[in-house]
Parts: sequence; structure tokens; C-alpha cells
Amino acid sequence: MSDTTQAARGARLAALSLAAIGVVYGDIGTSPLYTLQTAFSGQHGIPPSPENVLGVLSLVFWSMMFVVSFKYVSFILRADNKGEGGILSLMTLAQRGLRAHSKMKYTVLALGVFGAGLFYGDSVITPALSVLSAVEGVEVLKPTLAEWVLPLTLVVLIALFAVQRFGSARMGSIFGPVMLVWFISIAAFGAAGIVAAPEVLRALNPEHAVLFFVDNHFTAFVALGAIVLALTGAEALYADMGHFGKRPIRCAWFGFVLPALLLNYFGQGALLLHHPEAGDNPFYLLLPKWALVPMIALATAATVIASQAVISGAFSLTREAIQLGLFARSPVIHTSDERSGQIYMPLVNWGLLIAVVAAVLGFQTSSHMAAAYGIAVTGTMAITSVLALIVARRLWHWSRTAVAIAGVLALTVDLAFFGANALKIMHGGWFPLVIGGMVFVVMTTWRRGRELLIARLESGLNLRMFIDSLAEHPPVRVQGTAVFLSAAREGVPNAMLHNLKHNKVLHEINVILTVLTDDTPKVEPGKRLKLEPLGHGFYRMILRYGFAEQPHIPIALTDCRWQGLGMDPMDTTYFLSQERVVASRQPGMASWRDKLFAFMSRNASPVTDFFRIPRNRIVELGAQIEI
Repeated sequence: MSDTTQAARGARLAALSLAAIGVVYGDIGTSPLYTLQTAFSGQHGIPPSPENVLGVLSLVFWSMMFVVSFKYVSFILRADNKGEGGILSLMTLAQRGLRAHSKMKYTVLALGVFGAGLFYGDSVITPALSVLSAVEGVEVLKPTLAEWVLPLTLVVLIALFAVQRFGSARMGSIFGPVMLVWFISIAAFGAAGIVAAPEVLRALNPEHAVLFFVDNHFTAFVALGAIVLALTGAEALYADMGHFGKRPIRCAWFGFVLPALLLNYFGQGALLLHHPEAGDNPFYLLLPKWALVPMIALATAATVIASQAVISGAFSLTREAIQLGLFARSPVIHTSDERSGQIYMPLVNWGLLIAVVAAVLGFQTSSHMAAAYGIAVTGTMAITSVLALIVARRLWHWSRTAVAIAGVLALTVDLAFFGANALKIMHGGWFPLVIGGMVFVVMTTWRRGRELLIARLESGLNLRMFIDSLAEHPPVRVQGTAVFLSAAREGVPNAMLHNLKHNKVLHEINVILTVLTDDTPKVEPGKRLKLEPLGHGFYRMILRYGFAEQPHIPIALTDCRWQGLGMDPMDTTYFLSQERVVASRQPGMASWRDKLFAFMSRNASPVTDFFRIPRNRIVELGAQIEI
């Protein structure tokens, strides 16, 4: 390999690592703002005695080393679904390793869907908690400004969600440098604190973590609910793997982010050893007075970047859920002509804003909100561990002993953190659980409703018998190609029946088109389209897309020319059956779920927009279907 090639690869790795610092590590990078503050103050705070400070710091250090460095960076990042990561990607990977009709597939589906629901809870809590904790710095600057914390927080958050429609491309170029300055700053101030009290480094000894539990018993277990805040954002390492790759994420973590975070945490701990009264806000009280104003501004910028990452993640997760048949079609606006992953979803954006504003007004302070944060993070971490263990056993063919050892280690830590946060359900932990539960109900209802709807469509006329009957009594045929979109592959599309009944004609070429989503992020071009001649001018066509792709039917159909169909885009008409779903007493789902599915079906975005079909080439024919 030439020196030029090596230099080019090194430059690319450096650029991707810098971008990962800006996007991937925004969430975990702002955790020092509130982690130790939550541990030593507020309703569930513990006394900041020297022994407790060293114990908490030791737990923070070893938790970060095990959960983030070992579990996520070394283990979970291996579970890539053709380069993609995230809870739904991991879910499809785990399902692939199971037998076709295994009952365990439904358990894996339920875990993945609930994990996705908790991610939405995280997407609400992260902007609210991060921005609020940053703006609370003005209280340290001047206590009389406390009444302006909530208004300023709401202004920042509303502005953040308002600019989402412009896309993250314009903001992305400054994310890396801003976070670079942020990590350098918190590392420098943390190092200065350690120099003032170097005895804080004794916390590196895990004995202090053990003694913390021995001395405090149940109180130490409760404190895990605050310590887990140092791990928030670990899931982003896996979720954003497809954007940056494993190596840049690992290089950024071990080479820059982890040292900066540890220096700051230990710097705050050094402050608390000699000034336990600083427990109310050790991050800002660690700073010299001249640095307060610039650090408040920098912290606000860093928390906005952290919020941007989870908001973009919510957009991507929703698109994946739609593709996997877990969510109703919703408008997707592409904000970049170069990168398909940069999208904006208005419904998700404004829904998140409403929930974020409600969280800020309801919890009022970052310490109150921290209880709500932990339950979402720990729940997602535990689900990720279970799914990854299934992948390790079924796809990587680990031995039962290896899976058992890894499972005991990972789930003991995850469930301990989850249990500690479960104690705070009545104090705010219910909030993300409610969001996760609502998302779970919506997704499972949509999936089950679509299954029932497709079953009703396929219970109609058999397609091959219908074609044979037309051969015996041929209708009038007109020039051109008709494409009938149908979710059912065996039955006759309702649009075809209505067209024949009312217009009494058929086109020369009739294509029954079904769009399917594979359990991979992207489908290879050669496997995109399958065309099956049915005779008498009829064809069955299957279009396949990955769950991270955006369907574009007109472009995909240009491949038909290479398969001998000879379709002319200007002489092609798309027929769509606009089914109006009506709830009934037929078996399948509870009545309230039937009504929920009917409501979602009526309000889903048009198929023409989702599949990017030109409106002037569409004929819609209505039909009413009971489920």
C-alpha cells in the first residue's frame, strides 16, 4: 500500500472520527452536566462525604468501562446488520437467526418494538434534560436569574425543533468542531480540579465501589439511578454505526471522548472532596468565574447538538418502522440530495416538541427530570443485551457457556441499573414508560391490522382463476400499461375489479405490483425486482427494499426494460385501491384496536407520496373493508 493511500485513509478516518465526536457523542458528552449533581443533591441525593464521593466516582468509572467500552464498543458494535445498527436493526438480525415459524420471533418482535418505544421516550427526555441542565447555569452566575431558566429553555427548544425542516446538513459541519472544543474544555477544567486534589484518583480502585455498597446498603442501590446518567447516549454508539462505521466510533471513544469525560468527572469529585456544598451543581462550580458565561453558552450549544442527534435518530427510526410495517405511512421530506439518510418528518418533529415542552413544564428542574431519564436508558440497554445475546448464539454460533457468561455479566449490570431506576417510577420514571407503552400499542396494532387487512384482500378472487376466466370472455383491451398496487400477492386487486366493472376495459399489459421490505438495511440492485409472467398480458411484480431505504417505484420500474417488459413510463397508469377500513365485530383484534387501526389508516399519508408516484399518473378507486 502506497504512502499516499495510507495518508488518504488516515485523513478519512480522522474526518469520520471528528464527525462521530459531533454526532454520536453529543448525548453522553453532556452527561457531566447533571450526573454527579443528581447523585449528591435532589430528592434521592446522598451525602457528599469523602467516602461517598470516592465510591460514586469509582462506580462511574467502572460502569463506563464495562457498559460503554466493553459491552457497546467491543461487543454490541459487532452485531451490524450489513453495516447498520440500532434497536430495530438488531431486532431483524435476531429474528433472522431463528427458525421460520419459531414462537420466539414474536418475543423478539415485542422486545424490539418496546425498545423502540423507549427510544422515543429518550428522544423526549434528552432535549428537555440536556438543555434545561445547561441553562440552569445562569443560576450559578446570578441566583436572581432563576425565574428565567424555564422560559430560556423553552425558547431554545422551540427554536431547535423549528429549524429541523432545513435539515441537519447545514448544522452538521459545525457539530464536530463545537463538540471538540466542548470536550477539550471540560477535560482542561477537570484536570485542574484533579491537580488541586490528586487524592481523588484513589477512586480508580474498584474497592471504593464495593465499600460504597457495604457502607450504604440500599441507599447505594438507589444511587445507581443517578450513576447510570453517565452512560446515557451509549445506545447512540450502536444506532449511528451505519453513518460512520465501527472504527471511527471506537477511535473517537478511546482516543478522545472517554479521557475527556473521566477527567471532568474526577475533577468534579476532587471539588466535592474539599467543598461538599458544591453538590448542588458541581459542574459549574468547578469553573473559575471568568469561564462561567462562555461555558454556559458552550454547554447550551453542546446540549442542542446532543438533542439534534436523538431527534434525527427518531426520524430514522420512524422511517425504519414504516418500512418494517410497524407504523402508518408518514410524510418523509429529504433534506439532502446527496445523503438519503438526512430526512425530516413533520409529524414526528412536532409530536416530539409537544412532548418535550410538556416534560419541561411538568418536571421544572433537571434533577426532577433525571428520574424519568434513567428508566428509558436502562430499559433500552437491557433489551439490546438480550437481542445481542440471541444474535451471538444463533448467528455467531457462540457456545451456550459463552452466551451464559456474557448474559450474566451484561444483564446483571443492566437489570441492577433498571431496578434502581424502577424505584423512581412514581417520581417521574412513569413518563418514558407511558411513551414506550403508547408506541408499543400503536406499532403492534398497525402490524396486526395490516395482517388482517391483507388476509381479507387475499380471501377474494384467486388471481390465476381470474386471468383464465378473462381468456374465455376477453374484455376490450386498450394500449398502454396498467400497474395495480396491491399488498396481497395472490388475490385480485380491488382496483382491477373496479376498473373492469365500471370502465369495462383492461390495458394490454397489466402488472400486479407488491412492495416488500426485507430484514436488511439495503437490497442489492440485482435482487430489487422480480417479474413473473402470468399469461394473457398479466405479470406479477415484486419490488424489494431494505428497511433503511426510501421506495421510489418509477425509478425501480425502469429496470423492467431489461427484463423484456418494455414499459414506457409516459404510457403507464398506476391504479390504486383506496381502502376505507371499518371496525367490525369480526375476530382478530379488540374493538378499540380495530378503531385505532381504522383511524391510523385514514390519516396515513397517501401511498402515491410514499412511493413517489407522479400524481398525474394515478387512478384511485375506493373500497370499504371490514376488519
